[in-house]
Amino acid sequence: MARKQTTVYVIDDDQSVRTSMARLLQSANFNAATFGSVNDFFSEPKREDNACILVDIRMPGLTGFDLQQKLAATGAKIPVIVISASDEAPVREYARQLGAVSFFRKPVDDQALLDAILWAVTGAKKKA
Repeated sequence: MARKQTTVYVIDDDQSVRTSMARLLQSANFNAATFGSVNDFFSEPKREDNACILVDIRMPGLTGFDLQQKLAATGAKIPVIVISASDEAPVREYARQLGAVSFFRKPVDDQALLDAILWAVTGAKKKA
């Protein structure tokens, strides 16, 4: 039986981050869909099965925290991994309170991120 391809939604206002993340994800055989803002992400329906979100916290307009709150309010079950240049304890804690399954400080260790994605899509769903 063929393994269903994992989709990773990357939401970051920095085009270079989106491009490098997409390349990394594609090299690891993930589907990558990139968005420059939270509003862009919500502009069309997304699949929740075998998928996760990588999101920056600080962006113009809606933030990564806003994304997490909106997902929770709608009952969406897609795992969220936060990636941010902000590594203060209150930021990490609030992201976790809102449901983030992992938190990474930029720049991100590629292998650690790929491992976290696999865990988020497989392990996090089974625990929920």
